[in-house]
Amino acid sequence: MEIAHRLNAIFLRKADTIEWIKVSASNQKAPSSVNDLSKSVLDLPSLQGKVSDEEWSVRCDLAATYRLCALYGWDDMVFTHISARCPDEGEEPVFLINPYGIFFEEMTASHLLKVDMNGKLLHESPFSSNPAGFTIHSAIHMARHDALCVVHLHSPYGVAVSAQQGGLKRYSQFAMMCHDDIAYHDYEGIATDLDERERLIRDMGNHGFMILRNHGTLTVGGNCATAFMRMYFLEQACRAQILAQSDTKPPLEEPQEMGAKVLGQGAPAFIPGIGDKLAWPGLMRKLNRENPGFDC
Repeated sequence: MEIAHRLNAIFLRKADTIEWIKVSASNQKAPSSVNDLSKSVLDLPSLQGKVSDEEWSVRCDLAATYRLCALYGWDDMVFTHISARCPDEGEEPVFLINPYGIFFEEMTASHLLKVDMNGKLLHESPFSSNPAGFTIHSAIHMARHDALCVVHLHSPYGVAVSAQQGGLKRYSQFAMMCHDDIAYHDYEGIATDLDERERLIRDMGNHGFMILRNHGTLTVGGNCATAFMRMYFLEQACRAQILAQSDTKPPLEEPQEMGAKVLGQGAPAFIPGIGDKLAWPGLMRKLNRENPGFDC
């Protein structure tokens, strides 16, 4: 109920969705041509030294997460989002999210937009943002203070499983790492209606994973590394499920007891301070070899 009151205090009716889009657009410094926008991708001044050291560190991790998702083939041009809460903005969540005009593989720390819970852009930028991304990510950041990073994707395997009536099955160890911690949210169309946020919050609860039916996947974490790790296992689970279902015989599903056992065994992989020391250092080395430049 408290969440509902907070949501209503900020956004009073559905029509405010359109108003937010107008306000967001008015905050952008529009380029005079498409060529100007292309140049700005390369020429955008660095924000390093203009934001706090803590915010810069989060920006670099978030930009790296975008590029890693592209490296693994999970991106959908500019139409999915990864966000991270700024660490030094007081009680009301302020978070970073991607702009239109920048592909995941191009993302840098300085490209990221900083917005508040009213959708207000908190710094000048030549780029605009996606209201659907704001709706989903602001809901999670508002309700879950432990969710410092939120990853939302539209990968083919994730969307395929989201369209299956039974959702994710315990067909693989990947799946059992997340099966019992998955929330489900019914499809309501492109997420531009702000009143959907309350239902997203209700359905997400305290889960670390979510499947948005007929839409895609979502994970949260105490930092970018653990949110990415969760998404890695969820994406691998979805891929394995679709591949297993290509056989002429039904896949073998492990019992509930085994799923619970594996979930407990794998839980440390998603704990900040533990999980982010497993693969994240290697992922940063891989990214610096194959697509450097996120930290500028």
